[in-house]
Amino acid sequence: MARMLPAKDSTTVTYENFKKQFGEDGTILFIGIQDPTLFQKSTFNDWFDLATDLRKLDGVEEVLSISRLYQLVKNDSLKKFDFIPVSPRKPVNQKEMDSIRNKILSLPLYQNLIYNQSTHATLMMVTLDKNKLNSKSRIELIRNIRDRANQFGKKNNLQVHYSGLPYIRTFLSKKVETELKLFIILALIVAAIFLFIFFRSWKAVLFPVIIVAISVVWALGMMGLCGYKITILTGIIPPLLIVIGVENCIFLLNKYHFEYDHHKNKVKSLSRMIERIGKANFLTNAATATGFAAFIITNNKLLVEFGLIASLNIMVAYILSLTLVPIFFSFLPPPHFKDTRHLQKSIAKGIIDKAIVLITTKRNSIYLVTLVFIIIAVFGVTRLKVTGRIVDDIPKHDPLYTDMMFFEKNFKGIMPLEITVDTKKKKGVLSFSTLNRIDRLQDLLGKYPELSKPISVVEVVKTARQAFYNGDSSFYDLPSSNELVFIGSYIPSLKSKKKTLVQNFIDTNYQITRISVQMANIGTNDIQRIQDDLKPRIDSIFNPAKYKVTITGTSVVFLKGTNFLIRNLWESIILALALIAIILAFLFTSWRMILISLIPNLIPQLMTGALMGFLGIPIKPSTILVFSIALGISVDNSIQYLSRYRLQLKHTKGNIPSSVISALKETGYSMIYSSTVLFFGFAIFILSSFGGTQALGFLISVTLLVAGLLNIFILPSLLLSLDKWSTTKAFKKEPILEVFEEDGDIVNGGIEEEKIRKPKSR
Repeated sequence: MARMLPAKDSTTVTYENFKKQFGEDGTILFIGIQDPTLFQKSTFNDWFDLATDLRKLDGVEEVLSISRLYQLVKNDSLKKFDFIPVSPRKPVNQKEMDSIRNKILSLPLYQNLIYNQSTHATLMMVTLDKNKLNSKSRIELIRNIRDRANQFGKKNNLQVHYSGLPYIRTFLSKKVETELKLFIILALIVAAIFLFIFFRSWKAVLFPVIIVAISVVWALGMMGLCGYKITILTGIIPPLLIVIGVENCIFLLNKYHFEYDHHKNKVKSLSRMIERIGKANFLTNAATATGFAAFIITNNKLLVEFGLIASLNIMVAYILSLTLVPIFFSFLPPPHFKDTRHLQKSIAKGIIDKAIVLITTKRNSIYLVTLVFIIIAVFGVTRLKVTGRIVDDIPKHDPLYTDMMFFEKNFKGIMPLEITVDTKKKKGVLSFSTLNRIDRLQDLLGKYPELSKPISVVEVVKTARQAFYNGDSSFYDLPSSNELVFIGSYIPSLKSKKKTLVQNFIDTNYQITRISVQMANIGTNDIQRIQDDLKPRIDSIFNPAKYKVTITGTSVVFLKGTNFLIRNLWESIILALALIAIILAFLFTSWRMILISLIPNLIPQLMTGALMGFLGIPIKPSTILVFSIALGISVDNSIQYLSRYRLQLKHTKGNIPSSVISALKETGYSMIYSSTVLFFGFAIFILSSFGGTQALGFLISVTLLVAGLLNIFILPSLLLSLDKWSTTKAFKKEPILEVFEEDGDIVNGGIEEEKIRKPKSR
């Protein structure tokens, strides 16, 4: 989560300073059970053995549970507190067990922190070595902890619950690894199935699959060479490349078959395929890569890596398809009739024929239907919400989510929230006025149902007062200023080498202290609400002139990171749109045609936003990616169609209706085929166990399907309706980048020598 923010961001700096002062706030793994018979000797002893066993594991620093609790005991002879375990050994009989139970219940410090007496729920806090957590060995460590805890659960017929950031992180990373393999296989299967359905040829299936498989290997290799890790974002790049690579192959093969069906010349067909589709595919892939490259400006490490690898390898996939498809098919025999019959009789041909009829006779109806959808979409967009949760992408039926709910129900949550108080003077923490203010702040925090019981030096001092009065729980309260002098003399110095309980909450100069709270898995809006509500109330307790109070911790980092990410993603979308418009400008040299080409690609974005609003899918880091990804891909069809439309205008000497229809007949097949593959290719992500990935797959699929339909129906309709306005001299004149060169064509069923026109000097 820290990688969501730049290293120099103030929130990141504050969080890093906190970790240097007090250590990591996300190194605790929680194990929870609920059992009314927990204080029966046999169950308690098994829980005792589990804690002892876990402490022996390499990577476990400490274990805190009801079987491993500590108490302060006044040592009058040495004038100090002894820090001793409540149960130094397993009880030998129930009477001894009852004595331990009474002792535990007499320690208010642990109530609703380790044990919830009203629900009979308890948790075990396993503190892990942060170096282990940042290595692959954490997977084995978490597995060993789970195996031992599950054995306890099986023996005592109890359900064991797990949570905490180390567990969540390990659980999610394992899911990412599993899903990476699953989606690569599914994407290849989907690609193969639809290639065969479209072309009815094993050759049209085998070689594109080989090409996209190579592109996946290159992408993973590039990630390895750059030292990037596979994340929930970079994990979708391999199947993404498969889908985009297959789209490239579809445009190439369709052109190859279309040319060969006209003049039966294999070499000429391959040559024209490279010349014409190669240029068009370069622009479409450049537009798609631009949509991903826009993430690089976000200054977010996760998105920068994702955008860099995705954009580079989209162009790699383009080069591979452009070079390997002609090479493979040059060694194969010319296409048979069965290879090209999809051009004469297929579902795609039926759609194209129907589209031509509607475009030429029912354009007003097309506009009316589109307008109705736009009006509905505008209303849906107003229902959009911007929010996110730390663990937001896990289905509610998943064990990870149900376990989290167990801890929220019984202990208010497990997400760290930290508040530091800098008194700005040495020994300022132990002054009575400071402790009193911290106590007032803890009472304030206790009023928020989303927050757990606060733990701070105040709880230690209250426990010390209770110990000073021989363990009487009625004395668990802040000492008076006079009592504080006597009790303070019993607390060991923080400068001693032996680690003490107090060192977890206070620095060695007694100047800075922390208040630790666990938070429920609430959304960013609620985190912001709590933070905004707390700030003035904290200032009323701690005078900002005398104290510096900072709210930090993983929860705050996530809030700031999410807001930062969403803000930068909006900027990246605007940049992607601008860059794509520039690419179109190189191609069309007419701002009017650029505007027309963007219309069928922006309307789907609006409809997707509406769909999110109606379905209650919020804008968050995982779903906002939809817009820039879909925009970069959907514009491919517009580029392919309008490029062919320009060439047809030259052939027909400016006959717009004829050019519109001819261009649709030639590119319509590729548009339908590619839209279908893209729809089902992204739809496989719906099978993900991550909610964000599911939404990403669903939303991109719908967006690209709508964009494909609009490019088939709306784009030609606009060209016909706005013929004089759109097809200006600016559009007809030579563009900076010419996609289709005018050359020889069919003459009386034979082949005329190609007259390749040299580009004009500029």
